[in-house]
Amino acid sequence: MRILIVSDAWTPQVNGVVTSLQALVRELRGLGHQVKLLSSADFRAVPCPTYPEIPLVWNLWRVGAAIRDFRPDCVHLATEGPLGWTARRWLVRRGLAFSTAIHTRFPEYVSTRWPWIAPRWGYAFLRAFHRPSQAVLVTTERLREEFAGWRLQRLQLWRKGVDSELFRVDGERPRPPRPIFLYVGRIAPEKNLEAFLDLDLPGEKRVVGDGPQREALQARYPQVRFLGYRHGRQLAEAYQDAAVLVFPSRTDTYGLVMLEALACGTPVAAYPVAGPLDVLLQGQSGVMDEDLRSACLAALELHRGRCAELAAAQSWRASALEFLALQPLIDGELVLGKVLADGR
Repeated sequence: MRILIVSDAWTPQVNGVVTSLQALVRELRGLGHQVKLLSSADFRAVPCPTYPEIPLVWNLWRVGAAIRDFRPDCVHLATEGPLGWTARRWLVRRGLAFSTAIHTRFPEYVSTRWPWIAPRWGYAFLRAFHRPSQAVLVTTERLREEFAGWRLQRLQLWRKGVDSELFRVDGERPRPPRPIFLYVGRIAPEKNLEAFLDLDLPGEKRVVGDGPQREALQARYPQVRFLGYRHGRQLAEAYQDAAVLVFPSRTDTYGLVMLEALACGTPVAAYPVAGPLDVLLQGQSGVMDEDLRSACLAALELHRGRCAELAAAQSWRASALEFLALQPLIDGELVLGKVLADGR
């Protein structure tokens, strides 16, 4: 199969969307499919105002030609940015089928940055974008119910995974003498990072990641170690060294970093909200509490081996197969589930 994925989010950005798409492309190619990722790297782009890490493509007239030249059997629109909207318009005008995905709580993120923009306007935007999609992929049943309440349609479950070869327990790595409380992710307002940084906790706090708030927060919290981005083995070691991963976000749809930490044997402290509620098993792989400090301290007592055991059940190969089974062919007549059944 020739599979085209269109995404405004791609490397060198570092976030859960990019991580998911990288794993998906790798697994689909491993299954023998020809995959093209159409991203901002293929076009001219300018930095997004207030968030320069995100490029905004401006020569969008080339999108249709790129789709036509690749001759895909199916198309997936991963994001609702300029590339996603342009590809959507091109496909709709030609009556061609495609799937989409909701990776983030976009309306809540917008409201966090610009409080005068009500979430209902953001959900109207999402409904408009995803309305012609044959399958709108979401990560959890909780999100499917939530988005259905906002009148989004054709919602399908596409679960995410974890790279268990990279993220694993390293029994030979010595444990740090003091507990390390770790945050991994974007340093941006929607991540609610200050709720973690303000906590009175024993040991040391570390932050892995970057974003528009880093400079201000690093100056405000000089006692916290801001490590910047970590990739591959360095990221796995950051999880392995941590006593607890602290996940302060209240708006994430899932939170892949929680799965990565658990695979390394590191329990999670979080608020009892969507995302953590879908990933964590209370009292076994994490502690969820409206008092985040209490959650952090209680998570110190959890068994690291049990955390890794619970994370091991989720693979990226299973996630890729689930993705394939939900894809409409571009002619709108067949579904890739038939391809899987035929063993092709």
